[in-house]
Amino acid sequence: MTTTGDDDFLADSFEAHRGRLRAVAHRMLGSGAEADDAVQEAWVRLSRSAGRGEAEGIDNLGGWLTTVVGRVCLDMLRSRRSRAEEPLESWTPAASAVPDPAQDALLADSVGVALLVVLDTLTPAERLAFVLHDLFGVPYEEVAGIVDRTPEAARQLASRGRRRVRGAREPDVDPARQRRVVDAFLAAARDGDFDGLLAVLDPDVMARSGAVVTTGAAAVARGASGFARLAVVARPALVDGATGVAVLVEGRVERTLAFTFVRDRIALIDVTSDPARLARLEVTLLRPDGGPDGV
Repeated sequence: MTTTGDDDFLADSFEAHRGRLRAVAHRMLGSGAEADDAVQEAWVRLSRSAGRGEAEGIDNLGGWLTTVVGRVCLDMLRSRRSRAEEPLESWTPAASAVPDPAQDALLADSVGVALLVVLDTLTPAERLAFVLHDLFGVPYEEVAGIVDRTPEAARQLASRGRRRVRGAREPDVDPARQRRVVDAFLAAARDGDFDGLLAVLDPDVMARSGAVVTTGAAAVARGASGFARLAVVARPALVDGATGVAVLVEGRVERTLAFTFVRDRIALIDVTSDPARLARLEVTLLRPDGGPDGV
């Protein structure tokens, strides 16, 4: 049984590591709220270990906590993927998933917008291996223990993540090329052309609306095929400056899809249909020649 003094010492020791743990979780999950949840779970597990008299056997508390946070984040990322099969036309943002601008700015400033996009397209194990090893210097031996692989397999996971990051350091910013991709996306969606959708989607594309996430070109293409009814009334648009699509119902913007491009393909789709969030977006419809048409 731990004493009050022991509890205080444990809490102080944990607080000394909280900043780094949150940074690890934030880069793993891309969400400040989820990062806080992961760190809190690490504290709960440490407290349980102390209650069982096991904490005294932890030689490297920082490493132990990083391992726990890594496993918690890995479970959370895998849980996201298990919920990925969601049709595009039914995406509805969750109120609790409204972005935190301050946290998003902090994360974007520290790792860059392009890196955030690419991290979202990695598998959970690749993301964990790359983030822990390349961003935080965790040895492959420790990464291997978290993902239940050999050190060599952990090295390969990080290497695959590294190659994707190096291949997409900067998002595609050519408006003319982006517009051609958007036009092709809308045409394929209207026709229910599955192969046409696959041609414009990155193999590891992610589509998200609040807490609902769809990953992988096949899953996103299936959802976009069901988007045909809305695609008929969709127009190419700038959504807060990002190339995308606005769906109009009776002259009113009913939802938006903002795209992020990597190597001339759509790598990320952000869907917004919540009226309160739509009201805060700056949406500019685009003419066929690419010029602004207003809303």
